[in-house]
Amino acid sequence: MSSTKPQKGWRNKVHEIIYEADTPMGKWFDILLFVLIIISVLLVMLESVKWIDATYHRALFIMEWLVTILFTIEYIARIVTIRKPLKYVFSFYGIVDFLSTIPLYLSYIFAGSQALLALRAFRLLRIFRILKLVRFLGEASLLKNALKASREKITVFLFAVLIVAVILGTVMFLVEGEEAGFTSIPTSIYWTIVTLTTVGYGDIAPITPPGQLIATLIMLLGYGIIAVPTGIVTVEMGKRKGATAAPDSEKYVHVNTQACTTCSKEGHRGDAKYCYNCGSQL
Repeated sequence: MSSTKPQKGWRNKVHEIIYEADTPMGKWFDILLFVLIIISVLLVMLESVKWIDATYHRALFIMEWLVTILFTIEYIARIVTIRKPLKYVFSFYGIVDFLSTIPLYLSYIFAGSQALLALRAFRLLRIFRILKLVRFLGEASLLKNALKASREKITVFLFAVLIVAVILGTVMFLVEGEEAGFTSIPTSIYWTIVTLTTVGYGDIAPITPPGQLIATLIMLLGYGIIAVPTGIVTVEMGKRKGATAAPDSEKYVHVNTQACTTCSKEGHRGDAKYCYNCGSQL
C-alpha cells in the first residue's frame, strides 16, 4: 500500500497562489497583481488628459482591454477556487473587484455609461489586500483595534465640535451680517467649520473688530481640536502595544496570510488548523 500523500487538487493549488502570500508562487502573483493595478490606475489617469488620449487613444484602449481581461480572469478564478463563492462575491474586496472590472463591459452594453469608467480607480484599493505580509497584518490589526476602541470617544468629540460650530456660526451671523458674506446661519456654520479645521478658503471673512476677535479665537481653538482625535487613537494604540507584551496575550506576529478555502477569511494564527470564521480545516 502506497504511503504517499494525495496531491492537492488544482483548485487548492490555484487558491494558494491567488489568496495567500506565504508561498513563492503566491508572492510572485501578488507582485504581478500589484504592477497590474498600478498600470491600470495610470491608464485611467492618462485617459483623463485630453491631448494624451487624443494622441494615444488606440494604444490606451488596447492596454485597458488587456488589463480588464486579466482582472476578469482573476475575478473568476477567485470565485471558482473557494467552496462558498458568495462569501467572496459579497465581501468588501469582492465588491471592489467587481466594481473595478465591470465598467468597461457596461460601456459597450449601455449607452451613456462611460462615466462609470471612473470606477476603475477602485482597483487601487486592492493594494491593501496585496500587502499581506505578517508585519503589515500586525500593524493593521493594531490600528484597526485602536480605532474601534476609540470610536465612542471620537463620536462624542465630533458631536461636541458640531455643537460648538453651530453656536459660533450663529454668533458670527449676528455679529457680521450679510455685508461680510454671512448671509445665513448655515453659511456662517460652514465658515466656522472651515476655520476650525484650519482650511481657510477665504471666500468669507469677518470685517468687524468683534468678528475678527471671534475668528482669532476659533483659529486657536482649531489647533486643539485637530490634536484631540490623534491623541485618543494614540493612547489606545499604546494600550494595545503594551497588552501584546504580556506573556499570555495573543501577539499579532502570529498572524499569517493563509486564507480559508471555504469562506476566504484571512488573518489566521500561524499555528491555526481551522478557520476562525467557519471552522473549516485550513
